[in-house]
Amino acid sequence: MRSDRQLHAARPWSRRDWLGAAGTLALGTTLGGRPREAQAASLEVGRPAPVLALHTLDGRTVSTGDLRGHVVILTFWATWCGPCHQELPILSDYAAKHAHQGLRVLGFSLDEPASLPEVRKMAEGWSFPVGLLGSAYAGGYGRIWRIPVNFTIDRNGLLADNGWDSREPAWTKERLERVITPLLS
Repeated sequence: MRSDRQLHAARPWSRRDWLGAAGTLALGTTLGGRPREAQAASLEVGRPAPVLALHTLDGRTVSTGDLRGHVVILTFWATWCGPCHQELPILSDYAAKHAHQGLRVLGFSLDEPASLPEVRKMAEGWSFPVGLLGSAYAGGYGRIWRIPVNFTIDRNGLLADNGWDSREPAWTKERLERVITPLLS
């Protein structure tokens, strides 16, 4: 029986394969336009989600690995991101209403440490913890190259929603009901 690698190697390259390889070499991006660093080989819906720790503004550390049994949303944002200003209050309200069902949200700000006062002011009153990411690289989630971007982990620690693949990057009430509410049942 042939492995996936052998089957792939036996198949002639398509025009898409050649264009993708050329884009990767010339531009450092994939055919879909995503930077190579944003691609994570194991970042696939239905597979184990990479563990990521949030170092909160109040000095705590919350790891996705410790939240098994909960539905977890990782949200990446910044104070200078216009769509984030619309999305995050909606997400905070939804998280507060569904915390009793096991929903947890971790907010990773891409702001610089010098912007900490603005981060604190924007996050004031939110129902979820917030911290500075520290760099544009978020472990197994890759380099955060667009915001807002969100990832959802189900109760079993599996990736349930991959923000890189979403055509709707920001949370809306309708999207939260469609994507998250079924995971909470």
